[in-house]
Amino acid sequence: MLLQSEKYQKIFATPFFRFHFPEHTKLNAALLEEGHSLRSKKDGVSKSNKGGWHSEGNLFNNPAASIKVLNTLAVDAVVDATSKIGAKVDPKTLKLKLFAWMNMNPTGGFNAPHTHPGAHWSGVYYVAQPQIEKGDSGMIEFLDPRSDLPNWRLLDAPPFRIKKKLRPVPGDLILFPSYLLHWVYPNEANGERVTVAFNATFKKTGKAG
Repeated sequence: MLLQSEKYQKIFATPFFRFHFPEHTKLNAALLEEGHSLRSKKDGVSKSNKGGWHSEGNLFNNPAASIKVLNTLAVDAVVDATSKIGAKVDPKTLKLKLFAWMNMNPTGGFNAPHTHPGAHWSGVYYVAQPQIEKGDSGMIEFLDPRSDLPNWRLLDAPPFRIKKKLRPVPGDLILFPSYLLHWVYPNEANGERVTVAFNATFKKTGKAG
């Protein structure tokens, strides 16, 4: 090769983060207990959930200790991720609003493809994820937000694959831009798949709107 390689960079990449809370066992047990209590009192709302329960209102307004801990973890993840993407504005100087809800997907439950308009980041914390030996049960899948690029698909290069799916484990917290289209495969296991999802939106301090 006669040319010298000067620089390689990704100019339109979509950032994606995967965090893990090692001490999740006690927290997740408390979150499950709180979730079951909420579901016994409220029917929930219908959003992207199909066959599952979606809590109503902002879960982070709940005074339960477990919810407060998760709120703190979510804020830490958002601030850390925003700092790592090279933002010129210090996220700690902005007002951060979080809105959260709990999803409980029984056998057959899933979430249809959707985005989260109006927010900067969207995240999912994994409370319970039934184990399976094979298949796509309970996996979350993200779709390429760019226009289809069939001429690039034949190269099978990771940056140009049309979708990406994964199955996080309890204690994982994933974070991604809210514009990213995603959905959740049907739960084929006997146990419930339980997550807490949230949107994070930054606003300038001291100004309306």
